[in-house]
Amino acid sequence: MDIVIATNNLGKVKEFQSLLAPYGYTVKSLKDFPEIEEVEETGTSFEENACMKAEYLAKVLDCLVVADDSGLEVDALNGEPGVYSARYAGLEKDDEKNLQLVLENLKDVAPENKTARFICVMALAKPGELTKTYRGVCEGMIIDEKKGTNGFGYDPIFYFPEYACTTAEMTCEQKGKISHRGKALRLLINDLQ
Repeated sequence: MDIVIATNNLGKVKEFQSLLAPYGYTVKSLKDFPEIEEVEETGTSFEENACMKAEYLAKVLDCLVVADDSGLEVDALNGEPGVYSARYAGLEKDDEKNLQLVLENLKDVAPENKTARFICVMALAKPGELTKTYRGVCEGMIIDEKKGTNGFGYDPIFYFPEYACTTAEMTCEQKGKISHRGKALRLLINDLQ
């Protein structure tokens, strides 16, 4: 059975393929449908953005669709960057500029007050059915300098005290077991079985 992942990110597609193939799903992405433009994320919550993308594509493609929206919430920044994580420093979606802006905005905050979390919401949409959402969260801290080269976005400054490393210092396997995306995806898979 086909399932479309609402992304052009090949890394994300590979992750979904490895997790969904054992259940008999053939994963496709927006790369398989070049005539369809990505849906603009105009919602005010991760749930709204994920549902918006999933429902639109399920209707247009008439198939099962998974869409996600994720981001970083920093307590000392009143939850910023939140749903604007990918475009925090501007519309051009520059990971390095976004990361540097978070560090700049936290420069006068004590280390113990730099609590943060990664959040991922996945929406599963089927034509003619109610869309379901799945939320995964992982808690951590923001550190002042980048560490590690794995991952992307805010991974080099997101520190897990219980693992004594940043997300960017973890292997893909380690990250998959504890990440916000991995948690949300496991909840979704339980519903697909």
